[in-house]
Amino acid sequence: MSVLDDYLVIDFSQFLSGPSASLKLADMGARVIKIEKPGTGDICRTLYTSNLVMNGESSVFHAINRNKESFAADLKLESDAEQVHQLLLKADVLIHNFRPGVMERLGFGYEAVKKYNPGIIYGEISGYGAAGSWSGKPGQDLLLQSVTGLTTLSGNGDAGPVAMGLSIVDMLAGTHLAQGILACLYRKAIKGTGAFVQVSMLESAHDFQFETLTTFMNDGGELPERSLKNNAHAYLGAPYGIYKTEDGYLSLAMGSVPVLGSLLGCAALLDFKDPAQAFDQRDEIKDILAAHLLGGTTEKWLSILEPADIWCSAVLNWKELMAHEGFKVLDMVQEVEMNDGYRYRTTRCPIRINGERLTSPVGSPKLGQDNAQLIQEFSLYTNGNT
Repeated sequence: MSVLDDYLVIDFSQFLSGPSASLKLADMGARVIKIEKPGTGDICRTLYTSNLVMNGESSVFHAINRNKESFAADLKLESDAEQVHQLLLKADVLIHNFRPGVMERLGFGYEAVKKYNPGIIYGEISGYGAAGSWSGKPGQDLLLQSVTGLTTLSGNGDAGPVAMGLSIVDMLAGTHLAQGILACLYRKAIKGTGAFVQVSMLESAHDFQFETLTTFMNDGGELPERSLKNNAHAYLGAPYGIYKTEDGYLSLAMGSVPVLGSLLGCAALLDFKDPAQAFDQRDEIKDILAAHLLGGTTEKWLSILEPADIWCSAVLNWKELMAHEGFKVLDMVQEVEMNDGYRYRTTRCPIRINGERLTSPVGSPKLGQDNAQLIQEFSLYTNGNT
């Protein structure tokens, strides 16, 4: 179901945050045209984040730029800039994630664009916002995790700062930008007005921690203390964590410690009857629990805990996940094809509308592959020439 049919998105962004926003719009039916620098294109084409090269380019580029078109243009050349201006005349949405001031210097800042397209929804992602001493810093995910306290929440308390294993701040900022754009498209449909939507990775990382930051601000400024054993949440007591078993790992969420002790046959846990002990003595409790769980397989413990409605789960790797019926029934994998016939498997959009999955067979674009077609379709003439 293409709920954003007939919407045109001109996407200047590169790497992860901006392209993840335009991917969400593309999956809902919008037409997304990437504006890329001739010769090099989106930095994500060659800035490999894995050792896997697919059809000559980064696996990450293919994952995040499927279902889009590519228009190669040197924005510093008057003729190329004029062609992009003509595309923007017909656009509903513009997206970029350059540092503050870059688009203005190129002549594509919000004030300049809205003069000739007042209804444009102009979406901007920055690292740290447009003001303040940090505004010129590079908006890179690990750096944002580091300065926003995210690295103080994962891992055991004696492990030092631990980064998440995903570029989570990039993807959060992309999601927030897509949300803002969709809200403004709704308002535009009703009132006919454009908008300037701004998201910073810094603010997205703060919002991601709304629970923990609220606790911190109302707890006398006490910093969170991660448990030394099996930490999974700095503000939650035992048994919350991941535990090694005889043949794998078991995750346990919130639950009564003595109830666990009774179910698992662990007499030492029966002594912790006061709910406050679950936090005050969590390391001691987790130590006892961890030693006990080593004495059985993951499946053994699940067969005891799940019928008792204890919140628990096996810990799966990707091979185990994708072999599981719980994954297969979702039909999360789709195969897409590039213009040159190269095919690859990737995930689909997680949204369903009226029960219909949002899929598309279109793979990522080769750099500039759509120039000729777009020049003809949109009559992108400059000084009498194409």
